[in-house]
Amino acid sequence: MNFQFFYEKLVDSDEYKKFIKKNPKAYLCSCLFILDREHSGKENKIHFDFWLPSEKKMNSFRVDGKVEFMPVENFETKPFEKVSVEHTFNLEDFEKMIMDKMTEEKINGRIQKLLFSLQRSNGKDFLIVTGFLNNLGLIKVNISIEENKIIDFEKKSFFDMMKIVKGKGKKE
Repeated sequence: MNFQFFYEKLVDSDEYKKFIKKNPKAYLCSCLFILDREHSGKENKIHFDFWLPSEKKMNSFRVDGKVEFMPVENFETKPFEKVSVEHTFNLEDFEKMIMDKMTEEKINGRIQKLLFSLQRSNGKDFLIVTGFLNNLGLIKVNISIEENKIIDFEKKSFFDMMKIVKGKGKKE
């Protein structure tokens, strides 16, 4: 799944051309790529999100089939940083990098879904990745696109994320 391929598909669409004509100051602020490995990619999804500075809101385009405009309900009014559109990465390369890191860290489990979120922070573009494993495991990965490497990697289980309080509400 190549970033540039889907970005070009977006900008060539009539939906995008209408949107950008109406909102010339809108800019790309994030992208979401969902790789579904459980269903051989049949459930893959791609979204490109645009920030409208004058309205302090976000709009999104779904690009995995035909290009479809989608308003976004967001609760954040602070401006998002502009993401570069010059990337040429393939998500499968980063997926391989993640799988190699899983092997190195001796993490068991098979990847069912990978959520890649392209974002910009402090002037640099990153991929923030959440991976869902078949053994109720979860991996959280930050990838520096500029350096083409994993800069943070963490494994969790769903149980780690659930706060279970035993005996709450019981009278003694």
